[in-house]
Amino acid sequence: MDLLEAGNRVLRRVLLARGVRSEVATVHGQRVHFYFLGGARAGTPVVLLHGVGGQANGFARTFFGLAKRFGSVFALDLPGHGFSPLPEQGPLSLRGQVEVLAAFLREVVRAPPLLVGNSLGGAMAIELAHARPDLVRALGLIAPAGARVGEHRLAGTFEAMNVRTNGQAVALTRRLFHRPPMGAWLLSSSLRRMYGAAAARHVFAEAKPGDHIAPEVLAALAMPTLLVWGASEKVLPYEGLEYFREHLPRHAEVHVVEGFGHVPQVERPRQLVELLVSFADRSRL
Repeated sequence: MDLLEAGNRVLRRVLLARGVRSEVATVHGQRVHFYFLGGARAGTPVVLLHGVGGQANGFARTFFGLAKRFGSVFALDLPGHGFSPLPEQGPLSLRGQVEVLAAFLREVVRAPPLLVGNSLGGAMAIELAHARPDLVRALGLIAPAGARVGEHRLAGTFEAMNVRTNGQAVALTRRLFHRPPMGAWLLSSSLRRMYGAAAARHVFAEAKPGDHIAPEVLAALAMPTLLVWGASEKVLPYEGLEYFREHLPRHAEVHVVEGFGHVPQVERPRQLVELLVSFADRSRL
């Protein structure tokens, strides 16, 4: 067991001690791990979805703040990520991951949530909300992937995220944050294994330069929608923000936030919770 894995197991024990449930469900034929925390009031649940190479633990510091406002809090580990095992048949396609997410909402959450997706999780949330709007009450998009950007910029993003060495793992980790964490090099080998896991590699292998969320898909999103983009975003090209601004429906809120990088749930959890809660209040969720 490496240092990062050990740290994640310790974090799970801490969450359990504080009343968070760590559970496993079988949905769409896949065993998936998720966290659950009951809320302080009846109402809309919130579901938290990580990006490629990420895991539910990344949202851990948002659980208790969100539970004060929402009916319940769920954080899912997609197949092959976090504590969810890799499927026996191998890594799922992006479409397969979205199908697992849809089944999770139907069979485990059982009420249309505020679906919060970060990075590739944001792109998945958009695709699901478009295909099955009955399953999604509202969208919270945190530095979402899926915009149409120049091929050279997209190639640069793919290259940065296609981690093969310890040095590349440290470089990517520094790009994720507004203020890069000290001592990332101490976990470099663990980070390389996390970013280079089979599920993550499969996503990059199946991606094509022209892949993007179509403008008509974005324009058709009828539910309340919040997009949060970090002023210190260093992973996704800035033109991706402009693409979303241009094609999301007029009712969508777009916030560019100082001090946010690509993963504010890790670096600025309190501020992210405040944004999600105020959005929920305005949207009467």
